Amino acid sequence: MDNSQSWAPLYQALKNHAEKKAANFHIPGHRQGRGLPEDLASLGGQALFELDLTEIPGLDDLHNPQGVIARAQELAARACGAEQSFFLVNGTTVGVHALLIAAGGRGEVLLPRNAHRSVLGGLILSGADPVYVLPEIISSFGISAGVLPGRIRAAMEANPGIRAVLMVRPNYYGIVDDLAGQALVAHAQGRPVLVDEAHGAHLRFHRDLPDDAMSCGADAAVQSIHKSGGSLTQSSLLHLSGSLVNADAVAGVLSLLQTTSPSYLLMASLDLARRQLALLGADLLERALSQASRTRGRLARIKGLKVLSKSDLPGFDLDLTRLVVNVSGLGLTGYQVGELLYRRYNVYIEMAEANNIVACLSIGTTNADCDALVKALEDIACREKGTVPVMLPEVPVNFKKRMKPREAWFAAAQRVSLIESRGRVSAETVAVYPPGIPVLCPGEEINPEVYDYLVLVNKYGLPCQGASDPSLKTIKVVIE
Repeated sequence: MDNSQSWAPLYQALKNHAEKKAANFHIPGHRQGRGLPEDLASLGGQALFELDLTEIPGLDDLHNPQGVIARAQELAARACGAEQSFFLVNGTTVGVHALLIAAGGRGEVLLPRNAHRSVLGGLILSGADPVYVLPEIISSFGISAGVLPGRIRAAMEANPGIRAVLMVRPNYYGIVDDLAGQALVAHAQGRPVLVDEAHGAHLRFHRDLPDDAMSCGADAAVQSIHKSGGSLTQSSLLHLSGSLVNADAVAGVLSLLQTTSPSYLLMASLDLARRQLALLGADLLERALSQASRTRGRLARIKGLKVLSKSDLPGFDLDLTRLVVNVSGLGLTGYQVGELLYRRYNVYIEMAEANNIVACLSIGTTNADCDALVKALEDIACREKGTVPVMLPEVPVNFKKRMKPREAWFAAAQRVSLIESRGRVSAETVAVYPPGIPVLCPGEEINPEVYDYLVLVNKYGLPCQGASDPSLKTIKVVIE
């Protein structure tokens, strides 16, 4: 008998973490059950497992909803200002993929350069041809903001074949751009606006939050309800309005991409989270916003810290439940601060990067969580003395596309040294965080400007995402 089979490492790690009773500022937004809808949170043991069912009479079918799932989706659409909504059990990723395939096809799609990696997956699956626009950069924090409507207009004029516009709103830092202005530009050309609204499921439900995508004229939006709406991880909603996106085409793609064994627990959590947001969302979010306001003020008084505010974002808005804290004034990196927070203070944040940390407050956040974060950062500011803040090179803005992402992804490829990659076509994505704008996407040439940037990234050992070799000693390129 193999004695190692008595070990369940993932389960044990989850159990150990739960026992820590940590202060959590990361997704999912229900915060280990504290923000779950009451009916779901009250289920325990066998009662919860009794809901783990399948497509039997009376429970409908996600791939052909005509009964209770159809009614639940209709209620979701009504609550979220859409004409039609779909339950997603493969996360917002599958919704983004479905929209790119249904609305973009193999044509040109306009999108921001800092789009989530799920968008790359959609480009590869659909064969769509990306036309990138660069987001604005908030230099004092070294992070990307949104895209100005003027950039959308200029890109559409230069590329009249664009079939759809895809925007990311809010971005990872809670920054919200002028989607209404973007929609006016796109709709003037008869093109649909698709929105990756993964981090904005809560926006519609409080007057002091930025307007949500559907309120701003989006034709489609995908929301991670689990991130900020109180459902279980991997459950999302896709919303449609108007006639520019074919609902039957979207439904067909979702039926193709989503699992044929959808979790009724995930779907039930979507149904209950929608009800909770519709009935209690304003009160729950009022508490979260009050906590965020107090915490933001306390953090701003700590010497060496700077907290992102609306005054730092001319032309943009901000979801105030998300705290972006620049720690470079401490002489520490965000990575160092993030590690200190969890190792020494039992505080877990959403993200750490070169100069910033990001903490998410939600309907499940407690006052004790906020106190723990503030006290930990106060202590770090007093006890730790770092050296020079990280200085990042400017991301190149001149990129040359030689192949579609799909073509590069499926092409024969090889790994070569960094010096050998010059002039070759990348078969992978390379992005440095922050600001998270890819320096390379599949199908793009490693031109001199990009190569020089990669040399600096390699020299300074800056953290990369997307590359199969994060050290950048080698890069995967297309064999030509």
